Amino acid sequence: MRSRRLAFLALAVLATAAPAQERRNVFGDPFLQVTSAIPGCPVPRPPGFTEEEIRKEEHARAQHGTSCYHSGRCRLPNSYLYDKEIIPRVQQYIRRDGRFDDTSVWVLGERRIVTLMGCVKTREQGEQMEKAVMLVDDVMGVVNFLQVGTGGKPKYELAR
Repeated sequence: MRSRRLAFLALAVLATAAPAQERRNVFGDPFLQVTSAIPGCPVPRPPGFTEEEIRKEEHARAQHGTSCYHSGRCRLPNSYLYDKEIIPRVQQYIRRDGRFDDTSVWVLGERRIVTLMGCVKTREQGEQMEKAVMLVDDVMGVVNFLQVGTGGKPKYELAR
C-alpha cells in the first residue's frame, strides 16, 4: 500500500515538474501593439504554437491559404501572404485616425482577417475601430475582441 502511494506521489511530482511546451510563432503571424493609452489593459498572448499544434496547423493553413487563390478571391497564391503587409497598414491607419488615441490595442493578422484585442473607452469606440479597420485594403474581415475598460475577463488568451 505504501509503495503504491510513493509511486503515485513520484508520478505526480514528475507530471507537475514537466516543462510546458514552448510556443513559437513559426508561421510569422504579424502581431503589433498599435496604441497604449490605457494602463492595466490585459496584454494578449502573442501568436505561437507548440510542436504538436504546428503539425496540425500546417495542413489547415495550406488548405485555407490556397483555397482563397483558387476561388479567385485572392491575387496572391496564399491568403497568409497578405498579413505581413496588412498589419503595419492597420497600425498606421489606427494611429493616424485620431479617434483611437485613448485606447490600448493589439492587432493580429491571419489569412487577411484582423483580430483586435485590448481596451477601448466605450463600446461605440470599439465598433468604430472595427469599421475603420475593415476599410484597410486587402482586409477580408475583422474579429473584435475589444473590451470597455480594464475590468472583466477578456475574450482572448493572456500573455504570461
